[in-house]
Amino acid sequence: MSNSEEPKAASAPHVVEEEIMAAGKWVKLEKTTYVDRAGSTRVWETVKRTTRQTNTEADGVGIIALLKRTLHKDCVVLVKQFRPPMGCHTLEFPAVTCLDPGLSNCTSQLVMVNINGDEGENINPTQQLDLLKKEKTIVDAKVYIFAMGMVQAFFKPRELPVLKQ
Repeated sequence: MSNSEEPKAASAPHVVEEEIMAAGKWVKLEKTTYVDRAGSTRVWETVKRTTRQTNTEADGVGIIALLKRTLHKDCVVLVKQFRPPMGCHTLEFPAVTCLDPGLSNCTSQLVMVNINGDEGENINPTQQLDLLKKEKTIVDAKVYIFAMGMVQAFFKPRELPVLKQ
């Protein structure tokens, strides 16, 4: 650092300016200028929903649906959808509509639902576990995270892996 440069004072991060770069029916792309903790001015590209309501806590809901049947293992219900930005199908929880909070202003809540697998309409669910081999299908990261949590809870229920060193 030269003598003419002064160190910047630490401050609370805050947005200085938001400029719309492009807008569509559902989302808009903005250039967000902000000041970070160290006082440096930075620019971030942000995706925002055009339909976002300011007076709501969540823009979307993700549903973790568990199919529970007598004398069977529980099953997690996933949906397969073609996602144009990915150029392929994804396996994901039903109804998740929000993007990464580091990329967008979307907020979502997760809800866990138990489905009675002994009801007549739910007795013969079909699995299609070969989807990943047949065609290009990507598993959403939230599904992997949920599965990792279930593995930890089942195999290591008394361990707190975050606290290990």
